[in-house]
Amino acid sequence: MFEDREQIISYIKKLNQPKVLVVGDLAIDEMVYGDAERISREAPVLILRHSHTKLILGAASNAAHNVATLNNGNVSVIGVCGEDFQAGQLRDTFEKANVNCQYLVVDPMRKTTTKTRISGSITTSITQQIVRIDRQTDGFLSEDIEGKVIQNIEKAVPLHDAVILSNYHIGTLTPKIIEKTIECANKYGKIVVVDAQKDLGTYKNITSMTPNLPDTQKSVGFFINSEDDLKRAGDKLLEETNAKSVLITCGADGMFVAKPDKNYSKIPVFNKSEVFDVTGAGDTVTAVYTLALAAGADSYTAAIIGNIAASIVVRQFGCATTTIDELLKAVELL
Repeated sequence: MFEDREQIISYIKKLNQPKVLVVGDLAIDEMVYGDAERISREAPVLILRHSHTKLILGAASNAAHNVATLNNGNVSVIGVCGEDFQAGQLRDTFEKANVNCQYLVVDPMRKTTTKTRISGSITTSITQQIVRIDRQTDGFLSEDIEGKVIQNIEKAVPLHDAVILSNYHIGTLTPKIIEKTIECANKYGKIVVVDAQKDLGTYKNITSMTPNLPDTQKSVGFFINSEDDLKRAGDKLLEETNAKSVLITCGADGMFVAKPDKNYSKIPVFNKSEVFDVTGAGDTVTAVYTLALAAGADSYTAAIIGNIAASIVVRQFGCATTTIDELLKAVELL
């Protein structure tokens, strides 16, 4: 499929070299599973007999986990957690995933963001999610906690090769934290990639960003129904952010890369027929794309590698990660 297949392979092999810092809304996904037994006598609700619980890194934490599986744990996170039981779970899960969480800031006034999904099954059916319970504190950080986060950013940025700003709009990435992170990254010549869901034009002087199609439409203010619309959207984001490139993920239609001077590239989706679950795929793309940029790849080649990674994780249930060996095997099949 690609004339530069060997170049793509060479960059995949280098993904374990860059050291990455993820700054953003850290969260944990608590997956609770049970077997359906009967309907309760107390209320018309299903009774599940608990079988097991699985803890998965979610939101910005998932981007860090994706990086860790590719670069042997050369990844750190900066964010906040509460002073609660879930904070211990978050730290333990980071440690098991080989993610450095020494820059985590404790905020006693906030809850550790936790999304609990309760799923049930019977012997003749697949497991299905029944309900989700969210624990989180909305609103920006206090001035005191914000200052502590910025102090850790100033300590950590010089020690890493690239920075990911992962904004799930829960409150960690205040305007000041965004500004200081980008300023610090540029000061030390670091790659800085933004993964955000809205207000994309507020991220100035970055290396790149990875919005999906719906979020791009909301940000630019018009519907995208054609490649010309993609070009116009890409140009607008480039102008607003002064980014070196913009990667727009288009779901089943692949990806679109826009660079200054009307330089555009369209990348088709890989393994489209095997898509199972897109949960967390955006985090995977951002993580792999950032690693590839930090390894020296241009934005088009980095996007291809990110697209290959997405084609792997969407075949797995829930937030998933991939490895360099899996990426190399996937390239052989293209």
